[in-house]
Amino acid sequence: MPAFDLPLAELERHRPDLDEPADFDAFWQDTLKEAERHEPLVSVRPVTTGLRLTDTWDVTFRGFAGDPVRAWFTLPAHARQPLPAVVEYIGYGRGRGLPHERLTWVNAGYAHLLMDNRGQGDQYGNGGHTPDPHTGAPGGPGPAVRGLLSPHDHHYRRLITDAVRAVTAVRALPGVDPARTAAVGNSQGGGLALAVAGLVPDLAAALVTAPLLCGIRRALDLTDAAPYGEITAYLAVHRGAEQAAHRTLSYLEGVSFARRAHAPAHFGTGLRDTVCPPSGAYAAFNRYGELSGGGADPRREIHPYPFNGHEGGEAEQVRRQLGWLARVVAM
Repeated sequence: MPAFDLPLAELERHRPDLDEPADFDAFWQDTLKEAERHEPLVSVRPVTTGLRLTDTWDVTFRGFAGDPVRAWFTLPAHARQPLPAVVEYIGYGRGRGLPHERLTWVNAGYAHLLMDNRGQGDQYGNGGHTPDPHTGAPGGPGPAVRGLLSPHDHHYRRLITDAVRAVTAVRALPGVDPARTAAVGNSQGGGLALAVAGLVPDLAAALVTAPLLCGIRRALDLTDAAPYGEITAYLAVHRGAEQAAHRTLSYLEGVSFARRAHAPAHFGTGLRDTVCPPSGAYAAFNRYGELSGGGADPRREIHPYPFNGHEGGEAEQVRRQLGWLARVVAM
């Protein structure tokens, strides 16, 4: 795929205006306040994986509306505790899969919580185990369009709330240093990590790669790739729904979350990414922390990959993340 978004020099200055709703903060404060009425942990059960160097638990915690959300929690075997924690969020259409699939962070010495995606898991990987009981609102079959006509009904209101509650849950687990908790994700997971950075004021770090839900309006004009393409396909049929859809999406805009973030942040994006266009990642990076009181932590960097698409920097990006996060949390 040839480069199709803004040139790098323009991306580095890209700070688009936002159609941000006046009640953005109140909307999310009210949403999270309701979720906080529920104790975070439901169950923590040890799992036999056949791995000798890691210990794993099947965790269930309370997410949006107190709904049970599944996660894998993994610790390095025999590690000195408490450990800094990484909460990892996964991509669109994926579930948490099998407990031995994602071992990078635990092998680097972190406590690792991998959150399942409610109502997803049927498109890639090895599936998920968290249903979404709130699917009756108008919208299409894909998660990106479930409840598209109202911010209160949209799938991502629930998923973002789950992501915030995952941080609360990992901080309640044994072996974790609550003050050193990082949010990590790629694609949809990157969008969730960014939302968490904007909603959890004492997060230790955010690692955001190829984030979905950033620069949403521009992305809808640039690409027909899913999941943005699912939204345009819905609007192609429901021709009178555009205004309601844009209003809903304005409450989910990653740049708005980025503006409110405090934590040190590490970004990455492929400049040929037609799934999550790089202008969205740069818009979030360039406006990161601008509303966060004393400003964003200066330990903030972004890594572009000029010849890569949605795969971005792959292992090279992970190598950079490992070195950066070790410095930020003083491993």
